[in-house]
Amino acid sequence: MNETTPALAIAAHGLVKRFGANTAVAGLDLDVRRGEMFGLVGPDGAGKSTVIRLLCGLLKPDDGAARVLGFDLLGASAEVKRRIGYLSQNFTLYGDLTIDENIEFFAELHGVGGWQARRDELLAFTRLTPFRRRLAGALSGGMKKKLALACTLVHTPELIFLDEPSTGVDPVSRGEFWSILSGILAQGVTILMTTPYLDEAERCHRVALLYRGRVMRAGTPAEIRAGLPGRLYRLEAPSLPAAYRVLAAGRPVEQLVLYGDRLHLWSPTGAEAEARAAVAQLDTAGLGPARFQEITPTLEDVFIGLLGAEGASDEKAKI
Repeated sequence: MNETTPALAIAAHGLVKRFGANTAVAGLDLDVRRGEMFGLVGPDGAGKSTVIRLLCGLLKPDDGAARVLGFDLLGASAEVKRRIGYLSQNFTLYGDLTIDENIEFFAELHGVGGWQARRDELLAFTRLTPFRRRLAGALSGGMKKKLALACTLVHTPELIFLDEPSTGVDPVSRGEFWSILSGILAQGVTILMTTPYLDEAERCHRVALLYRGRVMRAGTPAEIRAGLPGRLYRLEAPSLPAAYRVLAAGRPVEQLVLYGDRLHLWSPTGAEAEARAAVAQLDTAGLGPARFQEITPTLEDVFIGLLGAEGASDEKAKI
């Protein structure tokens, strides 16, 4: 990795952030290419928001270094902040101001000259023009997210950070929001986003699976899916909850996962005999007819497998 490479929007190496005895970010390495949408994926407490705040210059790292848009994060923080946009989980809109007035406020805050034309462009882009005189406090959750994004984009940043932007948004609004993000990418803007939703991560050019403040895997979604060792099987039976209860006994939690209407069995060794044994066990228990088929892992399957392996390693380290 060459942190001065112009093609990189972000080059972070060995970033560490501690809060008292808690290490939120533990030696994180991360490269984000210009013009891509990069997803940081992980459960609550994985360190996603802390990573975003470090890269925005809102927090100072305890160790490590980073360059953002070619500038040293510590030595040229003002230049970095001038070129980025940041949409936090709790982006503050002013409920007693209209959509128009909120965008005007953030335009003036960023020193944007001739902001009226930029505001009209963003209203059209986010499809908020018909509602421009509505108070922000009266907007739906999805419309508030779109307004927050418009305020984030008002100064035409080269790189935007989005911290769980679709959390709390209904499915229709989530779809509209992703359509807007695609338009932002088409304009050459780089996007680094965090999300707990692995189906959203599948839409990113590249993703990093984050756990306990460090990257477990990084690459394209296809590369990460292909990195799961062994084989994955889908089990079918008349009652999947009952099948899960029977099969779960004596199996590591990461090897058998019930996703509502799907029951996945992961064999780290790739042995088809494990799937055959599971089907036989269900038939013997009177929960058949059961059958299995090999399937391609999802990012969720990979993450659960990796977390299980991480937990096993932690337990061994304690012995």
